[in-house]
Amino acid sequence: MATFATLAYLVAAVCFILAIKGLASPETARQGNFFGMAGMAIAIVTTLILPGALSGLSYVLIFAGIVIGGAIGTIVAQRIQMTALPQLVAAFHSLVGLAAVFVALAAFYTPEAYGIGRFGEIRAGSLVEMALGTAIGAITFTGSVVAFAKLQGLVSGKPLVFPMQHPLNAALGVLLLVLIIWLCLSNAPAAMWLIVLVSLALGLLLILPIGGADMPVVVSMLNSYSGWAAAGIGFTLENNLLIITGALVGSSGAILSYIMCKGMNRSIFNVILGGFGGEATTAGAAGGGERGAVKSGSAEDAAYIMKNAQSVIIVPGYGMAVAQAQHALREMADVLKHEGVQVRYAIHPVAGRMPGHMNVLLAEANVPYDDVLELEEINRDFGQTDVAFVIGANDVTNPAAKTDPASPIYGMPILDVEKARTVLFIKRSMASGYAGVENELFFRPNTMMLFGDAKKMTEEIVKALES
Repeated sequence: MATFATLAYLVAAVCFILAIKGLASPETARQGNFFGMAGMAIAIVTTLILPGALSGLSYVLIFAGIVIGGAIGTIVAQRIQMTALPQLVAAFHSLVGLAAVFVALAAFYTPEAYGIGRFGEIRAGSLVEMALGTAIGAITFTGSVVAFAKLQGLVSGKPLVFPMQHPLNAALGVLLLVLIIWLCLSNAPAAMWLIVLVSLALGLLLILPIGGADMPVVVSMLNSYSGWAAAGIGFTLENNLLIITGALVGSSGAILSYIMCKGMNRSIFNVILGGFGGEATTAGAAGGGERGAVKSGSAEDAAYIMKNAQSVIIVPGYGMAVAQAQHALREMADVLKHEGVQVRYAIHPVAGRMPGHMNVLLAEANVPYDDVLELEEINRDFGQTDVAFVIGANDVTNPAAKTDPASPIYGMPILDVEKARTVLFIKRSMASGYAGVENELFFRPNTMMLFGDAKKMTEEIVKALES
């Protein structure tokens, strides 16, 4: 039976690897999800049929948990809006971290069930694994709760910066190491509970100083933390599949975070330590002073300009997601293509509020994958483009990232939409973006503002094009 379990776990691990590979592209994302579900099903069934793993009552409780959890997950998946997907992911990460804490506490108080000794006499190696899993899990839990609250609008997206912020975080980090050493030397329950409390506080203090504009990177990094927490608990439970799965999630999340940090010109070490971007945001934001006149237009104006263009690049952002305008946008693109206009989509690495947010929305509207290009693939083409059509994107198009050293987004690579001959910008108002920075692109002479709901405005443009 042990051999069968090892082989089954190996198959499950291969499925998880194929799942990550599939999710790397919109074209293979469905296949990747299938592999992930298949791997998880194999892992669960194999664990449940291991001899002596569970008693009869345990099976009843586990199946009850599967049914209840599965029902909740189904309802949430059916009702969740695409715009709320980032905060849903953050909420899921918090549950993974909390589960790691609960498993570690269970192993600490009933070590005989896990084969790691007796209560008060757990071997040091297991205590180290347990403590690390607990610490990372608790940090992931509270950090993810804060990320969820910021994305959901329950907490202000502005960075919460306070004096002695970094020294306090450093002191808590040192205290955490001291507590882990104390736990290994004494097996003291007080040390274990203090590790939990300090880690919970550290998770709050690491994420609160991070601004809302940087939440995509935070969500990705918390995903990595949840993986490492699972891997740490896998060592405690001596479960090879949990170790492999946790390492896969942890490493892939870390790699994605690094890629996104490069896309935002951030330091990966500042992400790990927390509070990156906080000082810059408080230092000042682009804006203030006279900017000049703003030129606004109608749907008919936009339709006329695009119908007489040879090339149009569409830049979607979170505003498109909120308005659910992706289907109307694809319809507009189809009409323009029928008129002989070249239409492509430009995606910034952090457009929306999580990696791949815009890609998923466009795929939902059946936008051809070949028309969707990343920043590095299309940025040089804006200078030869007749029209840049910006729908709901703001910070990722703001020239202040290149021109204003005092801006909190300074140094972040942006889509060079201002180089297009004409920029059409759909926006509800002149309000700043999620980073709280006024977009100087609004005041450029080649920019025409189209004020209104993104979906309604796009639908009106489609009608004007067809007439």
